[in-house]
Amino acid sequence: MTTTDASATPTRTPQPKPKKAPARTTRKTPDLPAEQAADLDAAISELETGARAWSALTLMQRRTLLERIHAATAAVAEEWADLAATSKGLAPGHPLRGEEWLSGPYAALVALDAYRDTLGTLADGGSPLDGIRSGTAPGGRLAVRTSPLNATDALLLSGYKTQVWLQPGVTLADARGAAGLGQLRPTESGGVGLVLGAGNITSIPLLDVLYELLAFNRVSILKVNPTQDALVPVFERALAPLIEPGFLRIVRGGGDVGAYLTQHASISHVHITGSESTFRAIVWGTGADATRRREEGRPLLEKPISAELGGVSPIIIVPGEWSRADLRYHAEHVVTMRLHNSGHNCIAGQVVIVSRDWAQRDDFLDELRAAYERAPQRPVWYPKSDEKLAAASEDYPDAAHCGDGSRLLIETTPDDAGALETTEYFSPVLGVVGLPGDGQEFLDAAIAHANDKLTGTLGANVLIDPATQDAFGAGFARAIADLHYGTVAINAWTAFGFLTPTATWGAYPGGTLEDAPSGMGVVHNALLLDRVERTVVTGPFRPFPRSVSALTHRRGVSVLPKPPWFVTSRTGAAVCEGFTRFRIDGDWAKMSVVLVKAYGA
Repeated sequence: MTTTDASATPTRTPQPKPKKAPARTTRKTPDLPAEQAADLDAAISELETGARAWSALTLMQRRTLLERIHAATAAVAEEWADLAATSKGLAPGHPLRGEEWLSGPYAALVALDAYRDTLGTLADGGSPLDGIRSGTAPGGRLAVRTSPLNATDALLLSGYKTQVWLQPGVTLADARGAAGLGQLRPTESGGVGLVLGAGNITSIPLLDVLYELLAFNRVSILKVNPTQDALVPVFERALAPLIEPGFLRIVRGGGDVGAYLTQHASISHVHITGSESTFRAIVWGTGADATRRREEGRPLLEKPISAELGGVSPIIIVPGEWSRADLRYHAEHVVTMRLHNSGHNCIAGQVVIVSRDWAQRDDFLDELRAAYERAPQRPVWYPKSDEKLAAASEDYPDAAHCGDGSRLLIETTPDDAGALETTEYFSPVLGVVGLPGDGQEFLDAAIAHANDKLTGTLGANVLIDPATQDAFGAGFARAIADLHYGTVAINAWTAFGFLTPTATWGAYPGGTLEDAPSGMGVVHNALLLDRVERTVVTGPFRPFPRSVSALTHRRGVSVLPKPPWFVTSRTGAAVCEGFTRFRIDGDWAKMSVVLVKAYGA
């Protein structure tokens, strides 16, 4: 996720050995006004005391603490969603205000529920993997079925599933033995960490703080991104059960505060959700000094860091025989991947890869242009978005300006797609790139193109009809294994993986301090799994009632109509709010009314 500041993706990432062995130098802590520095020092000192207190809590006490946070979050959910929507220019009654319910309090509530269940299982002497199905993915990988895990999710999110694939060589015994991470050693403190909060999605700061605490027993000082300053009072009330005993401190400030905290001697770890440029500045510094440090293999940051840094996400359209309704539905699907949150998402789909030889290519692109035009108007609100849009217009002067003119649609060739495929525009810029071929040949070529040409490894999307997928046989699973992304979504958007707390979220393994375009490590991961490679999301190719046709293919069956997160959903605002309220009160009578509204989408 690109932010002007930073925050989010924990795992203990060792620093590489320096190419030279220069004498260790004392770092000069960045200057701040004395009073401001003293306040930050005091907060960190309180957290050091809190870290010792956390180590003394039993697993059941920690579980109870999560229940208190759930209650506190429920109490502020409506205010949270309203403030977030208003801060992004979505007035009361706007059809897209539901996004802020789903990506804010909903995401926090379902994560708290999932972590609570994991702690309860561990406290009873079990494993988070007890009762959870697993199988084998290509290459002998262990695949853990991470959702749905209960009847409620199977109904409300009908047709959607997630698996977490572990790294090659990890056995089921290995996975069971490691599941639980820091909660297997609850008295071992991870010290005090710094979480630099993302500026675009309001649940990210809370989710990152929780993961630091539960995966690594690390208490946190959370520096909120300035774009979310208005939400600090809400965060403080939602997270009061962590603040009161000294497990969390929340601070505001700009880059100077972030720089002071990253270099603070008492901070043991840094976690950032932000841009790659921010990550590089933290790790190596800026200007000529940074260049020299990189050449010498001598990072400015002398402590571990984890990060989620976004990237350029592909949407691969596999040729098949689609109905007119299929073309329209998936055009709206692709537009949602780009326009959710006005395009200010690390996981926004940016490059549509389509076959030049697909007989329905022109029909699909006609539907795509129409959907891009008719999606509800909204502000482009994230700082510096105007500069990103101007850069895209300069790179592609023939781009179509859609909607109110702030949405760019670029149709180009592989030879001219360099800027589109290497620049995370983080704004409403959608590109279409055509490749030759059909069938498995096209899919393999599209995957190779995504792996080799597009910047980043955070997430990739593949849309394929059931008949074509069946025809590919084992070749389809092998192709998915070849997609080197931290989350791969099949007939779904990778954001579903973000919202699923038992899935993992982060870059494909392999990022380093020198080269981490999408970051290092994972977050969310409520089953607390170790040695994760990726999450794979599968969804229904068609919504209900057309999904009934999938019975023939034994995949993609769903009773869910058009998902409420589609930007074209007429009832999305009410349904997203209803889903969130159900996670608060569990009232099925009210939920039944919400489900009726969902069928009006």
